[in-house]
Amino acid sequence: MSTRRAQTVARSRPKSRRQRARARPRKLAGLAAIAALAVGLVATAPMLDRAVKETVTLPLRHEDIIRQQARDKRLDPSLIAAVIYAESKFRDQTSPAGAKGLMQITPQTAQDIARRSGATNFRVEDSSAPQVNIAYGSYHLRYLLDRYGDNEVLAIAAYNAGEGNVDRWLVRARVADRAFRSSEIPFAETRTYVKRVMGARRQYREEYRNELRP
Repeated sequence: MSTRRAQTVARSRPKSRRQRARARPRKLAGLAAIAALAVGLVATAPMLDRAVKETVTLPLRHEDIIRQQARDKRLDPSLIAAVIYAESKFRDQTSPAGAKGLMQITPQTAQDIARRSGATNFRVEDSSAPQVNIAYGSYHLRYLLDRYGDNEVLAIAAYNAGEGNVDRWLVRARVADRAFRSSEIPFAETRTYVKRVMGARRQYREEYRNELRP
């Protein structure tokens, strides 16, 4: 038998018991790695899903505070999230006018809320902290809804443009003996703001129904 033929025959022979025994741990290790990868994908799926939502659509932070304040103030948590989105996109910031934090509370509004809510030892610099800021913003939102008979369009418009402006618009409509419509908001910025909040609220309800469950 030639050397080449002997090598061919040797290669074609079945693996010995020892060879099969050595190959088994490698197979088991490979299966274990695949199983671990599958478990990891399952475990990280919710985080990946949320990351996609935040990148493609809307961000969400501090949902525990939002849910708490929604319960305390009788608000829809998706509405609070939508106002935060419209005001700051969930970024802690201070506007050129001095409005602070996620819900962009001005020092004057913060002091007024502290007085009306009976807060003690309030400091304006504390109003940018997420817990305080969302609590005060939610308080103000509840106040505006009560003032305007739970009319969300008017409350959201007042959050942006102020109560004085909304009151004047309502007086003009009343003098003309007609109902005030959101399309008649004279400030383009406020019209856009109302649309943005209402649209974001629908999206938060759909995309974060579990995170913002009342």
